[in-house]
Amino acid sequence: MPLPFDGEISRFYNHDIPADVRKAIKNAQKDDILTEDYPYADRWGLREYEKTLSLLQIELVKLQAWAKDSGTRIAVLFEGRDAAGKGGTIKRFREFMNPRSARIVALSKPSDRESTEWYFQRYIKHLPAGGEIVFFDRSWYNRAVIEHVFGFCTSLQREQFFTQVASFEDMLVNDGITLIKIWLNVGKTEQLRRFHKRESDPLKQWKLSSIDVQGLSKWQAYSEAIGEMFARTHTEIVPWTLIRSDDKRRARVAALQAVLFQIDYARKDPEIAHLPDPKICGGTDLWHA
Repeated sequence: MPLPFDGEISRFYNHDIPADVRKAIKNAQKDDILTEDYPYADRWGLREYEKTLSLLQIELVKLQAWAKDSGTRIAVLFEGRDAAGKGGTIKRFREFMNPRSARIVALSKPSDRESTEWYFQRYIKHLPAGGEIVFFDRSWYNRAVIEHVFGFCTSLQREQFFTQVASFEDMLVNDGITLIKIWLNVGKTEQLRRFHKRESDPLKQWKLSSIDVQGLSKWQAYSEAIGEMFARTHTEIVPWTLIRSDDKRRARVAALQAVLFQIDYARKDPEIAHLPDPKICGGTDLWHA
């Protein structure tokens, strides 16, 4: 079976990365963590992870029932580097929720008509109604990072986004929407390992996009754009929650805990829905560190 994008990821892996990085990926065991400054050396054990995840998913069912009864509107934005685990994390959120009132929004590139609209306009129609929980798999923050890095927007358009986004989000919160912003961040070596694995797995090749391939050489440009985004959009009313996702299991649990902890829903168990592990989850101080 031919490799997607003519094997460009393999070419990058074989020719464009340092030999020691390639060796580290090749020799790594399945449970090894490749990011040197990650606070854990190995992936979280499966048994403890599944037990904790199950308890948190019960809390999510409680949250959904409460949201439906109270008419609460909840929107959770998932952003992050490519291959950081956004889709897998959202899957764990929705796994046992009623899909009628728990939606995923994953928009493709704007249509010709949408390109002429106010930038936030196409997202507004997907915001939650009463009793709904909406998970945005990428969001209006595309303009702050991806569109900027790849030149899909002008500097003026991006600056206009920054001048409007805080007011836009404040309006949503003031209107009663619970808005939570999560950024999943993965290390450079771990990201490449995941890309390389996806390329050779027929069941995961669909996850790769041309943006992923072109972005392989744009790590620093992404970093600069992300840093500026945090500096300009991390507000007191709608702060960012940053989660280090080199270990997908720990990241998924931290994301569930982060959302559950922030909402006072009926029959909440504080022994389960508590603050996430501060070693991997926190505010933008984790990024600057």
